[in-house]
Amino acid sequence: MTAAAQKGHNQLGNLPVWDLSDLYPGRDSAEFKADLEKAKADAATFEATYKGKLVELTKAGKLIAAIKDSEALGDLSGRIGSFAFLQYAQKSTDPDRAKFMGDTNEALTNLSTRTLFFELELNRIEDADLEAAFAGDAELARYRTWFAELRKAKPYQLDDKLEELFHDKSTTAYSAWNRLFDETLSSLEFEVDGETLNMESTLHLLSEKDETKREAAFKALGKTLKANSRLFTHITNVLAKDKEISDRWRGYQDIADSRHMANSVEREVVDALQEAVQAAYPRLSHRYYRMKAKWFGKDKLNAWDRNAPLPTSDERTWDWESAKSTVMEAYGKFSPQLAEVAAPFFDSGWIDAPTGDGKLSGAFAHPTVPSAHPYLMLNYLGRSRDIMTLAHELGHGVHQRLAAAQGPILANTPLTLAETASVFGEMLTFRHLLNNTTDPRQRFALLSSKVEDMLNTVVRQIAFYTFERRVHTARRQGELKTEEINQIWLDVQQESLGDAIIANEGYDIFWAYIPHFIHSPFYVYAYAFGDCLVNSLYAQYEKANEGFAERYFELLKAGGSKHHSELLAPFGLDAKDPQFWSLGLSMIEGLIDELEATSP
Repeated sequence: MTAAAQKGHNQLGNLPVWDLSDLYPGRDSAEFKADLEKAKADAATFEATYKGKLVELTKAGKLIAAIKDSEALGDLSGRIGSFAFLQYAQKSTDPDRAKFMGDTNEALTNLSTRTLFFELELNRIEDADLEAAFAGDAELARYRTWFAELRKAKPYQLDDKLEELFHDKSTTAYSAWNRLFDETLSSLEFEVDGETLNMESTLHLLSEKDETKREAAFKALGKTLKANSRLFTHITNVLAKDKEISDRWRGYQDIADSRHMANSVEREVVDALQEAVQAAYPRLSHRYYRMKAKWFGKDKLNAWDRNAPLPTSDERTWDWESAKSTVMEAYGKFSPQLAEVAAPFFDSGWIDAPTGDGKLSGAFAHPTVPSAHPYLMLNYLGRSRDIMTLAHELGHGVHQRLAAAQGPILANTPLTLAETASVFGEMLTFRHLLNNTTDPRQRFALLSSKVEDMLNTVVRQIAFYTFERRVHTARRQGELKTEEINQIWLDVQQESLGDAIIANEGYDIFWAYIPHFIHSPFYVYAYAFGDCLVNSLYAQYEKANEGFAERYFELLKAGGSKHHSELLAPFGLDAKDPQFWSLGLSMIEGLIDELEATSP
């Protein structure tokens, strides 16, 4: 850790770190080794008990036993995999941790090959037999939505041996390239004003008040990413081709159809979202960045000014206790029950907050398994944006805790709804901060910060989705050179940000560090979906909050047990209605109107 980083940590108070012993005492523990052996044995037993027998079990009214055994095995292997990943996330540059994760993942892939038949065979059960089984077994009928989603994958399934091959090769295919990307990114060093920084600390400087620091960080990012561009380009080409091969064999029509299916969302809903956001670019991002340039006394902003704090903004550094109390008060004001579900994260070693060399960049909430609890990862640096990140990830954690009662299969929330609690948590925290701020300049800075967060969540993520679509489409014509990917990036950025932001030299390679492109192709629209959904939900809450918290908790508790249309109906919302997206986007426009009206 650099001296500056250490000083920052001291200012931030006692930052929590994970206690992973709730999963296992350690990498070499007898408990971990015993569970891995048990998982291998259970997988073999599962295969011997159920393979080739699911159709008969369904007719005999005994399918629920297979479902329950599948869930038990999933919970055990999920616990093992979660532990391996989380210990790696804390220091991905440590060869021992990396090897442990690699070996564990390999073992889990091998044992899960034995259970690969399960979902394939479930899809061979006749609809009439399945309906009869539902009618005769209320416990089995709980899984109706899951079966319906499973059925949608039926046309894209291959024969069992091919599925086994795809599964086996995943460790040396996309999983291997994902790991190479993560470890490369974690090990990169950026020279900023004579100091060597990691990715997280360098990105942090892009929101510094001092423009010379922002510019130096921007140039350092561009320089180091460019020096590694051959590798990032190769990884992108390989993974786009890997996906094209899989899609072609499975018969998917559109490059993002497999993601839509995983998200339990229809292609036309995502298309409507993309079109609505792109149509709103001029009145949202283009307009806002023109206003921001004016506040900075410039005709145009440099790329390193995009996330710069306003000249009037509060430079306060929030220590950990202040951040915690702010978010918990906001949650508690909405519902004491929400704060109650959130409290253990702070007291039980469920959050890892400090930055550190080799620690994965960014932030996430890992659900682990229903028999354990989620873990949150942050890289906390004391900015007001970090408070919003805490509110966001804590929202995920609360959602995951509430949905856990559904069990391993149904607790799994589709990504489109998985962003609901996180973005709602941010909105509650923002409103709480705004209501407690009386100084007009600070209120203005808070509003502008929220608008920028919303633009980063909606406009930027739809631009990312557009970028991915163009890259994957172009890759089908042949391998892409770095310059070609760079140009697609610049085109999309210009369309989404408008003329008020300059694409400075080096900005063309900034696509290279975004992990979602590598880990989860086409995931990013889920953020925009979640933000627009929450804006619409929050508008309902402001109109009539009586009984809202109860309906909201029911939505979170449902996990993946219901389709998004069924979950949103009690709020009078329908994602298929084009007006749904307009309502969500109009809230952002309203905040920009407010900024313009009170502009200094």
